[in-house]
Amino acid sequence: MNKITIRKILFLCLLTHVSFFGFTQWQITAKNFDPNNYYGVTVANGMVGIVSSPEPLKVKDIVLNGTFDTYGRGRVANIMKVFEFANMELIIDNQLVGKKNISNFAQTLDMQNAIFTTTFDLGNKASVKSNILSLRHLPHSAMIDMEITAKQDIEITPISLMQTPDMLRDVQNFYHLIDRPHSLIPLMTSVAKTPTGKHTIAASNSFLFEEERGKEPQLIHEEWDNGMHRLKFTKKLKAGETYKFAVVGSVISTAHVADPHNEAERLTIFAALEKRERLLKKHKEAWAKLWESDIIIEGDAEAQRAARFSLYHLYSFCREGQAYSLSPMGLSGLGYNGHVFWDTEIWMYPPLLLMKPELAKSLLEYRFERLQAAKANAKEHGFQGAMFPWESDDSGQEATPVWALTGPFQHHISGDIGFAFWKYYQVTKDKIWLRERGYPLLKEVADFWVSRVEKGTDGKYHIINVVCADEWAENVDDNAYTNGMAKEVLGFANQAAKELGLPQNPIWKEVQEGIVILKFPDGTTREHASYNGEPIKQADVNLLAYPMKQITDPKIIKKDLDFYWKALGDNQPGGKGSSPAMAHGVFSILNTRLGDTETAYKQYLDSYKPNEVPPFGVLAETAGGTNPYFATGAGGFLQTIVNGWGGLDITDEGIIQLKTKLPPHWKSLTLKGVGAEKKTFTVK
Repeated sequence: MNKITIRKILFLCLLTHVSFFGFTQWQITAKNFDPNNYYGVTVANGMVGIVSSPEPLKVKDIVLNGTFDTYGRGRVANIMKVFEFANMELIIDNQLVGKKNISNFAQTLDMQNAIFTTTFDLGNKASVKSNILSLRHLPHSAMIDMEITAKQDIEITPISLMQTPDMLRDVQNFYHLIDRPHSLIPLMTSVAKTPTGKHTIAASNSFLFEEERGKEPQLIHEEWDNGMHRLKFTKKLKAGETYKFAVVGSVISTAHVADPHNEAERLTIFAALEKRERLLKKHKEAWAKLWESDIIIEGDAEAQRAARFSLYHLYSFCREGQAYSLSPMGLSGLGYNGHVFWDTEIWMYPPLLLMKPELAKSLLEYRFERLQAAKANAKEHGFQGAMFPWESDDSGQEATPVWALTGPFQHHISGDIGFAFWKYYQVTKDKIWLRERGYPLLKEVADFWVSRVEKGTDGKYHIINVVCADEWAENVDDNAYTNGMAKEVLGFANQAAKELGLPQNPIWKEVQEGIVILKFPDGTTREHASYNGEPIKQADVNLLAYPMKQITDPKIIKKDLDFYWKALGDNQPGGKGSSPAMAHGVFSILNTRLGDTETAYKQYLDSYKPNEVPPFGVLAETAGGTNPYFATGAGGFLQTIVNGWGGLDITDEGIIQLKTKLPPHWKSLTLKGVGAEKKTFTVK
């Protein structure tokens, strides 16, 4: 691929996909944006997700992980929006700050430190800076750090708001002061029930002042109605003076503790007594530890931004040492009801497993804790072992809306989960985990597939009546992806038994070897028994070559790539925007591994660039889509870098590096802090 071709591709990309933002190595800044065409960026710590707003000093949503209740569309459990405790108002010289009376309005995400900064000027009166942090070291807490610089003598009135989203009920608001000789802690707290009363949610916040005890501003608490109460103070500033203060807040529910009201206040008190500098220091230290595992691209600043932006989001949406998984939209809002799909194990989990196995382990723990629910699900459907739900909520039961046919029949999810469990062992070689977690789950998944297959008159095993990974193909037989994943996991279950010195199961082996993978007469892999070249939503057959190893012959891989690339929905007349982002990523990875760098690079760009929306370039699910942030797409895009250009592959020997060739304008690619041993891999 010559330099002229590369420049042409880049030029076409610039023409087609105009950037909405400015960026440096670690920062993305939005200015002069249209508030009516605004898709916020998220700061999150794996528990609390805070989504930005085009309104100065406001946030759009605050989402709390692990807290679900049934409300809204579909009669299924939905992740909860919670009290908006991070909103502020600001009055300067009796003038309420708003979009219409400010200038130089800019918003910046600092990915390195996970801080969202807003800056603006109010005429010739003041400059304002606000930082929002979802504190990484305190999972249920966040901080808003404010700085106001007077350009002339002014009077300021900052107002902290505690607002209740509409779906919460039985709201109670509280305010009290904890007055000690060394500290004054004002606590503004709200408590409410989720829509059906399943959970109680509580949030509390407090001002943090830098003045010594006894010299803090006088506070006024106002309760406007059940849906909002406010805490404010007034202070005079001299020209040139900069005044700093902060607000810390915490939110928690009965999904996490028995007494959320008191715990929310205790967590806020803890943060208040730690004070701003220590909170900021520990938050930055926690993120520095995360970034010990990083992707470094020399020679392409845009590629570097995109890689870090995706990695930032996946790091933000999960955390070590818990048992919560990843929804397709992470903690960026209520998309897909916060449910967990195959998106986790096949798309978001693989880059996390390579870059941060300790985060990946939390995602597996979510599934293991719901193994009994999966066994009950299998029994209800007449099968053995564990049948995991297509859409999983906090309970682990099937949470797909009943009008969607994917719930009862998208059975490959059980294989996907077993696949992810074995990959964790291959990376970590943690035999204690394999004995206590990995093998018990793999055994149940293998038993499910044995009960799920049917022996045909041809003497082969068939899987009848499924929804494909290509979801446009519903209730078909012998789907290539489903059958391939069943074969993979049946083999992994016996490998796990061997690793632990347990007897291997001959039935698993018989079924594994007997499951069919259908072919067309010319040798092309057939997506399912009745497939005849119809458009496909996303990669299905091609996943048998990556991440699976059911197809390893480069000639067959190439044949399948060429056939299904033409069938991809995005490539049909008028079909642009019909395929999810990660569909392009699979093709890119396989073409990279086959040595077709030019084709792979174009598909790499298509795996994220058309899906960016203003003003930060957050990812939507499809090209031209409006439902960010699509963490699944971020996972697929990261795989194009880590497993494609970087050549990393997970085998029984652990993480190996395949020989690959970078796009010509990339000087080098470094994958730092990889795997349990924190290795560095480089491609030049």
